Amino acid sequence: MVKEGDLLWTPSPEWVERSNLTAYRRWLARTRRLDFETYDELWRWSVDDLEAFWASIWDYCGIRASSPYERVLGRREMPGAEWFPGARLNYAEHALRHERPAADAAYFLSERTPLTRIPWASLANEIRVLATELRRLGIRPGDRVAAYLPNIPQALVGLYATASIGAIWTSCGPEFGTRGVLDRFTQVAPKILLCVDGYQYAGKPFDRREELARIVDALPSLEQVLCVPYLFPEQRRPFSRPTVFWNDLTDRAPVPAQGFRFEQVPFGQPLWILFSSGTTGLPKAIVHSHGGILIEQLKALNFQMDMKPGERLFFYTTTGWMMWNFLVSCLVADVVPVLYDGSLMHPEPDSLWRMYEESGAALIGANPGYVSLLEKAGIVPNRKFKLEHLRSAMLAGSPVTPEVMEWFYRSVKQDLWVQNGSGGTDICSAFVAGVPTLPVRAGEIQARMLGVDVHAFNERGESVVNEVGEMVVRQPMPSMPVFLWNDVNFERYRESYFQDFPGTWRQGDFFRINERGSCFVLGRSDATLNRHGVRIGTAEIYRSLALIPEVDDSLIVNLDLPGGKFFMPLFVKLKDGLALDEPLQDRMRAKLRQEYSPRHVPDKIYQVRDIPYTLTGKKLEVPVRRILAGMPLAKAANRDAVANPLALDFFIEYARTQKDYSMA
Repeated sequence: MVKEGDLLWTPSPEWVERSNLTAYRRWLARTRRLDFETYDELWRWSVDDLEAFWASIWDYCGIRASSPYERVLGRREMPGAEWFPGARLNYAEHALRHERPAADAAYFLSERTPLTRIPWASLANEIRVLATELRRLGIRPGDRVAAYLPNIPQALVGLYATASIGAIWTSCGPEFGTRGVLDRFTQVAPKILLCVDGYQYAGKPFDRREELARIVDALPSLEQVLCVPYLFPEQRRPFSRPTVFWNDLTDRAPVPAQGFRFEQVPFGQPLWILFSSGTTGLPKAIVHSHGGILIEQLKALNFQMDMKPGERLFFYTTTGWMMWNFLVSCLVADVVPVLYDGSLMHPEPDSLWRMYEESGAALIGANPGYVSLLEKAGIVPNRKFKLEHLRSAMLAGSPVTPEVMEWFYRSVKQDLWVQNGSGGTDICSAFVAGVPTLPVRAGEIQARMLGVDVHAFNERGESVVNEVGEMVVRQPMPSMPVFLWNDVNFERYRESYFQDFPGTWRQGDFFRINERGSCFVLGRSDATLNRHGVRIGTAEIYRSLALIPEVDDSLIVNLDLPGGKFFMPLFVKLKDGLALDEPLQDRMRAKLRQEYSPRHVPDKIYQVRDIPYTLTGKKLEVPVRRILAGMPLAKAANRDAVANPLALDFFIEYARTQKDYSMA
């Protein structure tokens, strides 16, 4: 059985030689007289001389600005750091500069559409046409353009058209309920809404026209609805605001590149607004900038993900998750995104692997939970698919176990760089990630990202190694939010990230760094299992239980009781047809005690039909803990932000009937 730290893969000398990171290090030696023998040396320089590092990224990646920057970092304090003051540029312009005849910009497929190439000529022209029409409709720099769209080409076009004229994009998928949409869009008062009339998932159509009518009626700021007749192309229904349909608006004469004007905006000009999950309250409206996202994506795609121009990247995502923004930002680095709309397991459990093969993706992205489902189902992709173009797999969305990483080498490809990282919507990137020139070890994230001064802090605010602490960032990053929308004087911003360690960003994850510089994210620190002063990461418990064949999924919380007592219940979803009995409970307890400690053993184990998740695939540990602590549901969890809201019913009833947890 694989153990944490076991060596899984080592890059060959040829691989290292071809890497973008090697080319960048040689460029630094040639142009900056900086010579770094190891990645750790390069990382330390990147955070010790922050301004020199980011200036080198600007130059190496060829960022264009109509006005030069005065210095790299003006105001340095967090929050409110000022990057590249004086510079004026446009995020979308850096994507469309790669337009060229006969080249593919993107690919698209769905449950109803086979793999389709999207040439640069048609994509770039459609972006310019839509941007021109948006200007004609009165959309100006700083106006908000909201989208209720699945992961389809129209969403890609909409984002880049919006950015090219200096307006601000925000989106969520049509799987969001009415309240979930309004909780987001009412905060930012969009002038125009891009939407679909419905979508298909797992072979089933979902008509969203009634929900859309309620959404449109509830947004007084809306001046225009732009509808994509996606599910009902022959049944065009207008809404209560002026409505135009996609083809009617975009079926215009071509707009040539020459003469098209990209709005030149300051480096810190808002580009898009992303939202936190909103499971425990009103979602945070997180504002990222043109320049911050541009330079961060160029760094990440080139050096942490080692993507080459023209290579294809396929990450399963929806428009309501930051990974969609990351995916479509591939265009700024001349990387080709593959867009997919549908279920990842339809019509067969291995359908996504067929899509990976057909698309010729060099890098695929997957959620560890999905991989666990494949493993338990006995699916071995390399028995059926060749995956000749595949060089790398990136795991994101939740903590990654050694077993999940090892599965790729056993079931997909032996010569494969499996990247594991952790970041978030807050920065639309990662803090810790893969490094193409380092070996891959089971359960480990290879290293800290270049330019990211991330550490594990103990309770005294000291950086520690080989100890579990809070994940913090000690210096600003360009892609940190420029502000939160409607947040007066950075009040919610400070409360969200700087309350515990003033001047230092706290991410809210338990984190550990070992002596090699490898990293481990151990679950949300606000979901801590703190028993008798010992802090336990929930990821440890989930990893052990995932190895028990009868267990499909699990969730654990810890409740503080009067008198310094604790109650730590474990909730398990078992495979279909199985019932929780004493022998199975004893095996669970024994495994946790043997692999970790007696403090990891739950006080009580309950069988549930389902484990609640957010729409972006994260377990609802904190909302469940709040429900069990007696908080009203309206304050503990927002059902519209839950992917499977019926899963909450067990916990609501449990909290109602179990008044004394010490006797449970």
